[in-house]
Amino acid sequence: MTGPETGAPNTGAAVRLEGIAKRYGAVTAVKPLDLTILGGTLVTLLGPSGCGKTTLLRLIAGLERPSAGRVFIAGQDVTRRSAGERNVSMVFQSYALFPHMDVLANVAYGLVSSGLAKPAAHATAEAALEMVGLKGFGRRLTSELSGGQQQRVAVARALVLEPDVLLFDEPLSNLDARLRRSMREEIRALQQRLGLTVVYVTHDQGEALAVSDRIVVMRDGEIAQAGTPEELYMQPNSVFVATFMGEANHVRGTIERTQDAQAIVTLDCLRMTLPHRGLPTGAVDIVVRPEAIRISGPGGDGLAARVERATYMGSHTEYHLATAVGGLFALAPERLHRRAPGDAVTVTFDTDGVVLVRP
Repeated sequence: MTGPETGAPNTGAAVRLEGIAKRYGAVTAVKPLDLTILGGTLVTLLGPSGCGKTTLLRLIAGLERPSAGRVFIAGQDVTRRSAGERNVSMVFQSYALFPHMDVLANVAYGLVSSGLAKPAAHATAEAALEMVGLKGFGRRLTSELSGGQQQRVAVARALVLEPDVLLFDEPLSNLDARLRRSMREEIRALQQRLGLTVVYVTHDQGEALAVSDRIVVMRDGEIAQAGTPEELYMQPNSVFVATFMGEANHVRGTIERTQDAQAIVTLDCLRMTLPHRGLPTGAVDIVVRPEAIRISGPGGDGLAARVERATYMGSHTEYHLATAVGGLFALAPERLHRRAPGDAVTVTFDTDGVVLVRP
């Protein structure tokens, strides 16, 4: 591997979990699962609090011992190896910086602890700081830095160890919204430039969509669905995944008949042709993305609706609509001529934002 001195790409190591599980007494935090993370990719573990994503990250890191299964990194079985023997680095939610040390000493700490002479360790640390945009910050105390700068120091400290795998545990949760956007872009750019294998834990759907090659959605200690951001957003396999991957309306309709891969679906007075995705005829769960809802004047061909609430959001307007199939949340580009609460409207759907799912 090449290190921070050259800035040349690393070749990230693949991670493979086979039947991995973790129990704490009678509580199962992670149910037996298999997962492969390709080298040089950024994979996000996404899910609500308590779903097992952080436990899974700690199992990869070696901070937890599995109750069952095996962990492979770069083709090597590391299941019984300690965290220090796995060549992985972890960036924690709290950053875990040493307040009594300056920035340079924080970044060089792992190298010095491993026996590298201070001059060499500091030179490597300076290169890492330059890589994350903190050249010249080495002699400052961490308390003198902003939250975003402290995040960069934590990343630099992880990078100097030249890890096979870089792990992030909710790294941006302590930052404000604008800084989160900036930092997630920097992390993604750095990962791609260095060819690192990154496993990234978050509960923020937007963050996951923005940085990931693949997303693993977790629920109750198991994998609900894994795929690319586009696959999970456009083709969720369940109501849970659909509603967790951004805003989604969940309604009930009917599959009248199927032919080849398509289904004729009715939703009140609307009739649509959609991929049936292996679902049988009869009642079916339907997910409609807010941006797929088209709103027009009353009396048109479509689903009759009434505006319950209209919220101006600058670039668009959010509408809450009452319909015969239930409440719908819609996003519309209308800014200057918005519809008002109580207005009667007609609703139709763009079918590329409508998908049939399992409950």
